[in-house]
Amino acid sequence: MSTNNSGTNTTEVPQAKEALNRFKMEVASELGVPLKEGYNGDLTSKQAGSVGGEMVRQMIKRQEEMMK
Repeated sequence: MSTNNSGTNTTEVPQAKEALNRFKMEVASELGVPLKEGYNGDLTSKQAGSVGGEMVRQMIKRQEEMMK
């Protein structure tokens, strides 16, 4: 089993990349995090982490609902 540990994020399904970006922007907006296209190094770790954490929570919730 080969793994790519180059430190870059890759999307397994290239067509999903834009959908994930839209989802990320939607979640950031809901949380009041000033996320913008491109560089976001001015965000705090707490802000950035809250977006990723909420994305995961929503994806898990959607999957659980689909499994019912």
